[in-house]
Amino acid sequence: MTVITKQPVNPTAHLTPEDIEAIGVELDAIRQSVLDDRGASDAAYIRKVVDVQRKLELGSRAVLLASVFPPAWVAGTVGLSIAKILENMEIGHNVMHGQWDWMRDPKIHSTTWEWDNASTAEGWKHSHNEIHHTYTNIVGKDNDLGYGIMRVDEDQRWIPMYLAQPLWNFINACFFEYGIAAYDLELGKNLSIPKEKRSETFKKNAANTLRKIRKQATKDYVVNPALALPTGSFLPTLAANFTANLVRNVWSHSVIMCGHFPEGVETFEKKSIPDNETRGEWYLRQMLGSANISGSKAMHLMTGNLSHQIEHHLFPDLPSNRYAEVAPKVKALFDKYELNYHEASLPAQVYSAWHKVVRLSLPNGFLETTTVKNAPEQLKTLWAMTTKGPKVRRAAQARLTQQARRKQMTQAA
Repeated sequence: MTVITKQPVNPTAHLTPEDIEAIGVELDAIRQSVLDDRGASDAAYIRKVVDVQRKLELGSRAVLLASVFPPAWVAGTVGLSIAKILENMEIGHNVMHGQWDWMRDPKIHSTTWEWDNASTAEGWKHSHNEIHHTYTNIVGKDNDLGYGIMRVDEDQRWIPMYLAQPLWNFINACFFEYGIAAYDLELGKNLSIPKEKRSETFKKNAANTLRKIRKQATKDYVVNPALALPTGSFLPTLAANFTANLVRNVWSHSVIMCGHFPEGVETFEKKSIPDNETRGEWYLRQMLGSANISGSKAMHLMTGNLSHQIEHHLFPDLPSNRYAEVAPKVKALFDKYELNYHEASLPAQVYSAWHKVVRLSLPNGFLETTTVKNAPEQLKTLWAMTTKGPKVRRAAQARLTQQARRKQMTQAA
C-alpha cells in the first residue's frame, strides 16, 4: 500500500483537526484510567510470569541433560523454546518499555533488565523505543519498515535486487535476533564508513553487542551442552539449544510482521508529518500504522500481548496484561470516527504480511496484472526490467502501472 497521502481515497480525509484532537483526548483518558488503576494485581501478574518462565527454562535445561533419549529431547526443546519466547516477548520487550518501572523493583526495571537476545538492552531501547515508536511507519524515518533490507512501500523505487527479498526475509526470520542486533547498530551504514572515521559511539556499541553475543553463545552452545557430556547428550543438547533459538526467532519475527506489515497497514510520507505534530496526530498515526492478531489468552501471552499491537503502539508504557481490557474501548473509538481497526487471525495476518513482501519484491502492478494466460509475456517483461537499464525499467513500469489501473477500473465498473 502506498503512503496514505498518495492514495486515491485518504482514509482520514473525513476527519477535521478538531476530530483528531478529540481522538487524542479520548485516548489520553483511556490511558489515564489504567494508570490510576494499576497496582498489586498487575505486579503479581508480571512476577508470576517471570517465575514461571525461569522455572520452565531451568526444568527444560535439566531435562536436556538426558536429551540423548528422544522423548527428553522433544520435551526439553519444546519447554526451552516456550521459555525463550516468554522471556523475549512478554517479559523482556515489555520490561524494557518501562511498563513495570512503577513497581520500583530493580529486578524488573527497564534500566537494569538484560534479555536473552543478541541485541543489547540499551541498543534495542534506542532503536525501538526512541526511534520506531516515535516515527512509526514514516518512510525514511522508521527503520523498522523493512529493516533497511526490504521494499515495503510502492513509492520505493523498484530495483532488481528486491526480487530476492522473500529469501532475505526468510533468512532474517531464522536469525532474527542477529538481524535486529545489526539493525540496532546500523551496521550497513557504519561499515560503509572507513574504519578510522567510524564514531566512538558505534565502536563502543559494536563491542558491547559482540560481548553480548559471545556470552549468549557460550551459555547455549558451550556450557549447557558441556553439562550434558556425562550422559552422552552433548550434541543433542547443542541441537536443542539451536532449535529453541530458531523457534524463538521465527515466532518473534512472525508476530512483529503481523503487527506492522500486513496489507492495509498505512505508511506515511516524511514531509507530510509536521514538525509540531500534536498528540492527536501522533495517536492517529499509531492507530493506522499497526494491526492486531485475534486469538486466545494463551496466544496473547506468547506474543507478549503484541497481538494487541494497536493498543501497544498507542500506550507502549501500559502494563501488557491490560491491553485486552482497553482494546474494546479503543475499537469503539475507531468505529466512532469511522477508521479501520485492522485485526485478523494469526494465519491470516502472516499470509497477508508475506503476500506484501512477495508483491513488493516485484515491480508495481506485476502481480496484479499477471494471469496464467499472459504469464510468459509478463516474465519476459520482468526479465527485461532485471537485465536492462533504468530507461527500459521505467518504460516497463509505466506500462504495468497503466495496465493495473485499467484492471482496477474494470473491476470497479
